Amino acid sequence: MQSLLSSLDANTLSKLEQTLAGRVAVWAKKTPERIAIREKDRGLWREFTWQDYFRYTAAVGLQLKNLGIAPGDCIAILSDNCPEWLYADLGAQGIGARSVGIYQTNPAPDVAYILEHSQSKVLFCEDQEQVDKAIEVADETPTVQHIVLFDPRGTRHYTDSRILHWDEWIQEGLDKLEANPQAYLDELLARDPSEASMVVYTSGTTGPPKGALISSRNVLPIAQGTAQEMNVSDKDTVLSYLPLCHVAEKIFSVYLPMTTGCIVHFGESIYTVQDDLREVSPTVFLGVPRIWEKIHASVDVNMSNSSWLKRTLFRLSLKWGRDIAPRRMKQQHSFLDKLRWLCADLLVFRPLQERLGLRNCQLAFTGAAPISPDLITWFHGMGVPIVEAFGQTECGGVSHSNRSDNIKIGTVGQPLPHVECRLDEDGEVLIGGPLVFCGYLHNPEATANTIDEEGWLHTGDIGSIDEEGFLSITGRKKEIIITSGGKNLSPEKIENALKTSPYIKEAIAIGDQRKFISALVQIEYDTVGDWATRRKLPYTSFADLASKEDVVKLVDDEIRKANELLARVEQVRSFRLLSKELNQDDGELTATQKVRRREIHKKYGELIESMYTR
Repeated sequence: MQSLLSSLDANTLSKLEQTLAGRVAVWAKKTPERIAIREKDRGLWREFTWQDYFRYTAAVGLQLKNLGIAPGDCIAILSDNCPEWLYADLGAQGIGARSVGIYQTNPAPDVAYILEHSQSKVLFCEDQEQVDKAIEVADETPTVQHIVLFDPRGTRHYTDSRILHWDEWIQEGLDKLEANPQAYLDELLARDPSEASMVVYTSGTTGPPKGALISSRNVLPIAQGTAQEMNVSDKDTVLSYLPLCHVAEKIFSVYLPMTTGCIVHFGESIYTVQDDLREVSPTVFLGVPRIWEKIHASVDVNMSNSSWLKRTLFRLSLKWGRDIAPRRMKQQHSFLDKLRWLCADLLVFRPLQERLGLRNCQLAFTGAAPISPDLITWFHGMGVPIVEAFGQTECGGVSHSNRSDNIKIGTVGQPLPHVECRLDEDGEVLIGGPLVFCGYLHNPEATANTIDEEGWLHTGDIGSIDEEGFLSITGRKKEIIITSGGKNLSPEKIENALKTSPYIKEAIAIGDQRKFISALVQIEYDTVGDWATRRKLPYTSFADLASKEDVVKLVDDEIRKANELLARVEQVRSFRLLSKELNQDDGELTATQKVRRREIHKKYGELIESMYTR
């Protein structure tokens, strides 16, 4: 096989470089023994080279073809992040099929919806928990002909004839590859980079998820331009931990590695992310706002429990850091700034960054949802220069980003290379360029409503663009609050101000056609619980803790602080604490943990009305 790859000429390589699956072959030719993937298993890191990567993706492709999968067919993946996820994804793309990711947290009915809507013929499952969902919805998903199971533990007694075990199945594919390596290469060369090779389902905050069709041509030019502008190279490392069925994680686990050759790390499990982050200490890291909020809350609580000396040093260092950060970003810091920063770094920031696993991080991104500018400033102040980016599934995941050497906090940055951006008459952000997706699967009406006749993608976001091209997002067009006084307000801005508190996990701003803004608030159970324990305030459950008068007073004080960050008309004048944590299974959150506002208004209608009728 390697002799076949080594003999590829420049024209063939140029053809292969145009698709994600083809790029695996290119890297396998250029650097066959270089590490591409690391996976932690039972405490030890296993390494896979680019040659291994190609062999496994090729074996998947050949085996899928053997199962009758043809170009345009869909295969689905229901698993936590792992190397097999990538092999299944890219192996399917290599033969012209479309990969469909499903959140491993999805309950069986949601799994059935995506399998049925995509008409998937093969389902890759991680373990017994996931295969049980597939068996439960078998009658609703008749197109699923085969289930490839990565980890068969606990399924020995299963009698479903569709189940195939990964180890045996992939070995058959490796044998086929060894016997005829040219067969898979021919498949790769037959691929059109403009053909849809992935179906990425939207979060479904306002209705059933839609399947966005994405091609290699949508993502590779942007990934290449981003890598060049951000100086990402094969020396960089990433940690794959956000769900791979979300387009944001695909950028960092698939698109950038296929462009730059950087190394992807898979940790032990979703529950060991913090330990894995410390161990890997990635140079490039994506954190959605909830991750950054959780890190901030963790640091805040730990510092509250520290000695007087540590608290004092931290507060002084953070004050210095926040003061110096704007000048450091512009390379305009003075000798005194450098001296103060060195002291703060040695005494506080360095050990804190090492503990968080962010010491080696050269590029820290936040995206996928709005984030408070004050939170970004806080991280800059402690030496973690987060840059905010913007995009959505329909434009391959990203269209704008701040650059590490050109940051405007409060904006999502300037357009990336090959991206066009303008505002519609009503302020809606429109995106143009090769990143605009191919349309929605089985939904031409939604496609026509999203991509206009001139090819512009209507994002549904309201924004503004300054004289330097920096984009600021005001909010979602469908979610703008219009008060009874006629003021247009962004619920995300209000909610993000509240969530800068370490004691508030979730907030839902209310106020459409109302006289003032109110909010439903979910406390951060761990941090509020720690606060209560230190004050010897007994509680037995989440509901009991949230009902305590002292906790209501705590949140009231936090909301008063947050109101100082908001204009008078945006300030929260009333609130109620939720007696339970919002949950995906109850329909209150999407798989990406975004709030389903319609469901919240329907479910908590009486609680909302109580804030306006007292």
